[in-house]
Amino acid sequence: MSTLLITGASGHLGRRVAELLLEAGQHRIVLATRTPAKLADLAARGALVRGADFDDPASLATAFAGADRLLLVSTDALDQPGRRLAQHRAAITAAAQAGARHIVYTSLTNAVPSSIMSLAPDHALTEKALAASSLSWTVLRNNLYTDNLLPSLGFAVATGKLQTASGSGPIAYVTREDCARTAAAALASTETADRTLDVTGPAALTSAQIVALATTVTGRTITHGPVPADGLRAGLTQAGLPAALVEALVTFDLAAARGELQSVSTTVTQLTGRAPTTVADFLAAHRAQLAPPSLA
Repeated sequence: MSTLLITGASGHLGRRVAELLLEAGQHRIVLATRTPAKLADLAARGALVRGADFDDPASLATAFAGADRLLLVSTDALDQPGRRLAQHRAAITAAAQAGARHIVYTSLTNAVPSSIMSLAPDHALTEKALAASSLSWTVLRNNLYTDNLLPSLGFAVATGKLQTASGSGPIAYVTREDCARTAAAALASTETADRTLDVTGPAALTSAQIVALATTVTGRTITHGPVPADGLRAGLTQAGLPAALVEALVTFDLAAARGELQSVSTTVTQLTGRAPTTVADFLAAHRAQLAPPSLA
Protein backbone atom coordinates (compact mmCIF):
# COMPACT_ATOMS: atom_id res chain seq x y z
CA MET A 1 0.00 0.00 0.00
CA SER A 2 1.35 3.41 -0.98
CA THR A 3 1.91 6.17 1.53
CA LEU A 4 -0.52 8.96 0.69
CA LEU A 5 0.15 12.56 1.70
CA ILE A 6 -2.33 15.43 1.80
CA THR A 7 -1.26 19.07 1.97
CA GLY A 8 -3.48 21.74 3.48
CA ALA A 9 -5.01 18.98 5.58
CA SER A 10 -6.52 21.40 8.10
CA GLY A 11 -8.61 23.05 5.39
CA HIS A 12 -12.13 22.00 4.45
CA LEU A 13 -11.18 20.01 1.36
CA GLY A 14 -7.95 18.44 2.62
CA ARG A 15 -9.51 17.36 5.90
CA ARG A 16 -12.49 15.78 4.16
CA VAL A 17 -10.20 13.84 1.81
CA ALA A 18 -8.31 12.53 4.85
CA GLU A 19 -11.55 11.47 6.52
CA LEU A 20 -12.72 9.64 3.42
CA LEU A 21 -9.44 7.76 3.08
CA LEU A 22 -9.47 6.73 6.73
CA GLU A 23 -13.07 5.56 6.39
CA ALA A 24 -12.02 3.50 3.37
CA GLY A 25 -9.33 1.71 5.39
CA GLN A 26 -6.29 3.62 4.15
CA HIS A 27 -3.89 3.81 7.08
CA ARG A 28 -0.62 4.96 5.51
CA ILE A 29 -1.72 8.58 5.43
CA VAL A 30 0.40 11.65 6.13
CA LEU A 31 -1.31 14.97 6.78
CA ALA A 32 0.77 18.11 6.20
CA THR A 33 -0.44 21.32 7.78
CA ARG A 34 0.66 24.59 9.37
CA THR A 35 -1.62 23.79 12.34
CA PRO A 36 -1.04 20.17 13.48
CA ALA A 37 -3.12 20.64 16.64
CA LYS A 38 -6.25 20.97 14.51
CA LEU A 39 -5.80 17.41 13.29
CA ALA A 40 -5.40 15.70 16.66
CA ASP A 41 -8.60 13.72 16.11
CA LEU A 42 -7.35 12.33 12.80
CA ALA A 43 -3.98 11.53 14.37
CA ALA A 44 -5.89 9.51 16.98
CA ARG A 45 -7.44 7.55 14.10
CA GLY A 46 -4.05 6.59 12.73
CA ALA A 47 -2.99 9.41 10.43
CA LEU A 48 0.54 10.78 10.75
CA VAL A 49 0.43 14.56 11.15
CA ARG A 50 3.42 16.70 10.19
CA GLY A 51 3.99 20.43 10.33
CA ALA A 52 4.53 22.07 6.95
CA ASP A 53 4.73 25.69 5.86
CA PHE A 54 4.54 26.41 2.13
CA ASP A 55 6.65 29.54 2.66
CA ASP A 56 9.41 27.39 4.22
CA PRO A 57 10.70 24.88 1.64
CA ALA A 58 12.86 23.14 4.25
CA SER A 59 9.73 22.22 6.22
CA LEU A 60 8.19 20.74 3.08
CA ALA A 61 11.15 18.45 2.46
CA THR A 62 10.77 17.04 5.97
CA ALA A 63 6.99 16.79 5.82
CA PHE A 64 6.95 15.00 2.45
CA ALA A 65 9.53 12.36 3.35
CA GLY A 66 8.36 8.85 2.50
CA ALA A 67 5.30 9.91 0.50
CA ASP A 68 4.54 7.91 -2.64
CA ARG A 69 1.51 9.87 -3.86
CA LEU A 70 0.74 13.42 -2.84
CA LEU A 71 -2.40 15.55 -3.00
CA LEU A 72 -1.40 19.17 -3.50
CA VAL A 73 -4.40 21.23 -2.46
CA SER A 74 -4.01 24.68 -3.99
CA THR A 75 -3.30 27.23 -1.28
CA ASP A 76 -5.33 30.30 -0.34
CA ALA A 77 -2.35 32.68 -0.43
CA LEU A 78 -3.94 35.46 -2.48
CA ASP A 79 -2.60 38.38 -0.46
CA GLN A 80 0.54 38.92 -2.54
CA PRO A 81 0.89 38.45 -6.31
CA GLY A 82 3.10 35.46 -7.06
CA ARG A 83 3.06 34.02 -3.54
CA ARG A 84 0.63 31.21 -4.29
CA LEU A 85 2.53 30.10 -7.38
CA ALA A 86 5.82 30.16 -5.48
CA GLN A 87 4.27 27.94 -2.81
CA HIS A 88 3.02 25.44 -5.38
CA ARG A 89 6.39 25.32 -7.14
CA ALA A 90 8.15 24.76 -3.82
CA ALA A 91 5.79 21.88 -3.05
CA ILE A 92 6.40 20.24 -6.44
CA THR A 93 10.17 20.51 -5.97
CA ALA A 94 9.97 19.12 -2.43
CA ALA A 95 7.80 16.21 -3.54
CA ALA A 96 10.28 15.25 -6.25
CA GLN A 97 13.22 15.52 -3.85
CA ALA A 98 11.36 13.38 -1.29
CA GLY A 99 10.98 10.59 -3.85
CA ALA A 100 7.24 10.90 -4.45
CA ARG A 101 6.04 9.37 -7.70
CA HIS A 102 2.73 11.08 -8.39
CA ILE A 103 1.01 14.38 -7.54
CA VAL A 104 -2.72 15.05 -7.63
CA TYR A 105 -3.31 18.79 -7.92
CA THR A 106 -6.56 20.69 -7.34
CA SER A 107 -6.76 23.18 -10.16
CA LEU A 108 -9.56 25.26 -11.69
CA THR A 109 -11.86 24.70 -14.65
CA ASN A 110 -10.43 26.33 -17.78
CA ALA A 111 -7.14 27.17 -16.10
CA VAL A 112 -5.56 28.62 -19.22
CA PRO A 113 -3.64 31.87 -19.74
CA SER A 114 -6.44 33.32 -21.88
CA SER A 115 -9.05 32.98 -19.13
CA ILE A 116 -10.45 36.15 -17.63
CA MET A 117 -10.50 34.56 -14.15
CA SER A 118 -8.03 36.22 -11.81
CA LEU A 119 -7.08 32.85 -10.27
CA ALA A 120 -6.43 31.13 -13.60
CA PRO A 121 -2.78 32.20 -14.11
CA ASP A 122 -1.55 30.65 -10.85
CA HIS A 123 -3.26 27.38 -11.70
CA ALA A 124 -2.08 27.41 -15.32
CA LEU A 125 1.53 27.99 -14.31
CA THR A 126 1.32 25.35 -11.57
CA GLU A 127 0.08 22.87 -14.16
CA LYS A 128 3.02 23.89 -16.36
CA ALA A 129 5.43 23.30 -13.46
CA LEU A 130 3.96 19.84 -12.93
CA ALA A 131 4.39 19.01 -16.60
CA ALA A 132 8.04 20.08 -16.42
CA SER A 133 8.76 18.04 -13.27
CA SER A 134 10.02 14.47 -13.00
CA LEU A 135 6.72 13.39 -11.42
CA SER A 136 3.63 11.93 -13.01
CA TRP A 137 0.49 13.89 -12.23
CA THR A 138 -3.28 14.13 -12.15
CA VAL A 139 -4.74 17.62 -12.49
CA LEU A 140 -8.28 17.94 -11.14
CA ARG A 141 -9.82 21.06 -12.64
CA ASN A 142 -12.58 21.69 -10.12
CA ASN A 143 -15.48 23.88 -11.18
CA LEU A 144 -16.98 26.37 -8.72
CA TYR A 145 -18.29 24.92 -5.46
CA THR A 146 -22.05 24.58 -5.11
CA ASP A 147 -21.42 25.27 -1.41
CA ASN A 148 -20.46 28.84 -2.23
CA LEU A 149 -23.99 29.53 -3.47
CA LEU A 150 -25.35 29.39 0.07
CA PRO A 151 -24.24 32.86 1.30
CA SER A 152 -25.39 34.67 -1.82
CA LEU A 153 -28.66 32.76 -2.05
CA GLY A 154 -29.30 33.29 1.65
CA PHE A 155 -28.98 37.02 1.06
CA ALA A 156 -31.18 36.71 -2.02
CA VAL A 157 -33.89 34.96 -0.01
CA ALA A 158 -33.85 37.87 2.44
CA THR A 159 -33.92 40.58 -0.25
CA GLY A 160 -35.81 38.81 -3.04
CA LYS A 161 -33.05 39.27 -5.62
CA LEU A 162 -29.80 37.60 -6.64
CA GLN A 163 -27.46 40.01 -8.39
CA THR A 164 -24.70 38.64 -10.62
CA ALA A 165 -22.57 39.72 -13.55
CA SER A 166 -22.74 36.29 -15.19
CA GLY A 167 -25.61 37.15 -17.53
CA SER A 168 -27.04 33.97 -19.01
CA GLY A 169 -23.75 32.10 -18.76
CA PRO A 170 -24.13 28.66 -17.14
CA ILE A 171 -21.84 27.17 -14.49
CA ALA A 172 -21.39 23.43 -13.86
CA TYR A 173 -21.34 23.79 -10.07
CA VAL A 174 -19.90 20.85 -8.11
CA THR A 175 -20.11 20.26 -4.37
CA ARG A 176 -17.02 20.31 -2.19
CA GLU A 177 -17.97 16.81 -1.06
CA ASP A 178 -17.88 15.52 -4.63
CA CYS A 179 -14.50 17.23 -5.15
CA ALA A 180 -13.22 15.58 -1.99
CA ARG A 181 -14.49 12.15 -3.05
CA THR A 182 -12.87 12.59 -6.46
CA ALA A 183 -9.55 13.73 -4.98
CA ALA A 184 -9.54 10.82 -2.53
CA ALA A 185 -10.14 8.37 -5.37
CA ALA A 186 -7.42 9.91 -7.54
CA LEU A 187 -4.92 9.89 -4.67
CA ALA A 188 -5.63 6.29 -3.67
CA SER A 189 -5.52 5.10 -7.28
CA THR A 190 -2.56 3.27 -8.76
CA GLU A 191 -2.88 5.35 -11.94
CA THR A 192 0.42 6.91 -12.99
CA ALA A 193 -0.46 8.36 -16.39
CA ASP A 194 -0.43 12.12 -16.73
CA ARG A 195 -4.02 13.34 -17.02
CA THR A 196 -6.07 16.52 -16.75
CA LEU A 197 -9.66 15.98 -15.63
CA ASP A 198 -12.53 18.44 -15.34
CA VAL A 199 -14.47 17.92 -12.11
CA THR A 200 -18.03 19.20 -12.43
CA GLY A 201 -21.58 18.71 -11.32
CA PRO A 202 -24.09 16.88 -13.54
CA ALA A 203 -25.41 19.99 -15.31
CA ALA A 204 -24.53 23.61 -16.04
CA LEU A 205 -27.08 26.12 -14.72
CA THR A 206 -27.59 29.84 -15.26
CA SER A 207 -28.27 32.26 -12.43
CA ALA A 208 -31.91 32.43 -13.54
CA GLN A 209 -32.20 28.65 -13.23
CA ILE A 210 -30.55 28.69 -9.82
CA VAL A 211 -32.92 31.31 -8.39
CA ALA A 212 -35.83 29.28 -9.74
CA LEU A 213 -34.54 26.27 -7.81
CA ALA A 214 -34.03 28.38 -4.69
CA THR A 215 -37.57 29.74 -5.01
CA THR A 216 -38.93 26.18 -5.16
CA VAL A 217 -36.85 25.01 -2.22
CA THR A 218 -37.58 27.96 0.07
CA GLY A 219 -41.05 28.94 -1.05
CA ARG A 220 -39.94 32.54 -1.32
CA THR A 221 -39.89 34.31 -4.68
CA ILE A 222 -36.40 35.27 -5.82
CA THR A 223 -35.52 37.01 -9.06
CA HIS A 224 -32.21 37.35 -10.88
CA GLY A 225 -30.94 40.90 -11.21
CA PRO A 226 -28.06 41.27 -13.70
CA VAL A 227 -25.51 43.92 -12.70
CA PRO A 228 -22.39 45.21 -14.49
CA ALA A 229 -19.05 43.95 -13.27
CA ASP A 230 -18.12 47.32 -11.76
CA GLY A 231 -21.38 47.38 -9.82
CA LEU A 232 -20.78 43.91 -8.45
CA ARG A 233 -17.20 44.81 -7.59
CA ALA A 234 -18.36 47.91 -5.69
CA GLY A 235 -20.98 45.96 -3.77
CA LEU A 236 -18.59 43.22 -2.72
CA THR A 237 -15.97 45.78 -1.70
CA GLN A 238 -18.54 47.66 0.36
CA ALA A 239 -19.43 44.39 2.07
CA GLY A 240 -15.84 44.25 3.36
CA LEU A 241 -14.43 41.40 1.28
CA PRO A 242 -10.66 41.40 0.63
CA ALA A 243 -9.66 42.87 -2.72
CA ALA A 244 -8.26 39.59 -4.08
CA LEU A 245 -11.45 37.74 -3.21
CA VAL A 246 -13.59 40.46 -4.75
CA GLU A 247 -11.65 40.18 -8.00
CA ALA A 248 -11.93 36.40 -7.97
CA LEU A 249 -15.70 36.50 -7.52
CA VAL A 250 -16.24 39.18 -10.16
CA THR A 251 -14.09 37.41 -12.72
CA PHE A 252 -15.83 34.10 -12.03
CA ASP A 253 -19.05 35.80 -13.13
CA LEU A 254 -17.39 37.30 -16.19
CA ALA A 255 -15.92 33.91 -17.09
CA ALA A 256 -19.36 32.34 -16.79
CA ALA A 257 -20.79 35.00 -19.09
CA ARG A 258 -18.13 34.03 -21.65
CA GLY A 259 -18.99 30.35 -21.38
CA GLU A 260 -15.76 29.37 -19.63
CA LEU A 261 -17.46 27.39 -16.83
CA GLN A 262 -20.19 25.51 -18.66
CA SER A 263 -18.49 22.24 -19.65
CA VAL A 264 -19.91 19.17 -17.92
CA SER A 265 -17.79 16.06 -17.34
CA THR A 266 -18.32 12.54 -16.01
CA THR A 267 -15.14 12.56 -13.91
CA VAL A 268 -16.88 12.33 -10.52
CA THR A 269 -18.83 9.25 -11.56
CA GLN A 270 -15.89 7.62 -13.31
CA LEU A 271 -13.50 8.01 -10.36
CA THR A 272 -15.89 7.47 -7.46
CA GLY A 273 -18.58 5.23 -8.90
CA ARG A 274 -21.29 7.63 -7.75
CA ALA A 275 -22.96 10.46 -9.62
CA PRO A 276 -22.34 14.04 -8.44
CA THR A 277 -24.97 15.88 -6.43
CA THR A 278 -27.32 18.16 -8.33
CA VAL A 279 -27.72 21.80 -7.34
CA ALA A 280 -31.40 21.12 -6.62
CA ASP A 281 -30.60 18.31 -4.19
CA PHE A 282 -27.85 20.32 -2.53
CA LEU A 283 -30.12 23.33 -1.96
CA ALA A 284 -32.88 21.11 -0.61
CA ALA A 285 -30.46 19.53 1.85
CA HIS A 286 -29.39 23.01 3.04
CA ARG A 287 -32.78 24.68 3.08
CA ALA A 288 -32.34 25.78 6.70
CA GLN A 289 -29.32 27.88 5.70
CA LEU A 290 -31.25 29.51 2.89
CA ALA A 291 -34.48 30.23 4.72
CA PRO A 292 -34.07 30.20 8.50
CA PRO A 293 -37.27 30.09 10.59
CA SER A 294 -37.38 33.88 10.84
CA LEU A 295 -37.70 34.10 7.05
CA ALA A 296 -39.75 30.99 6.38
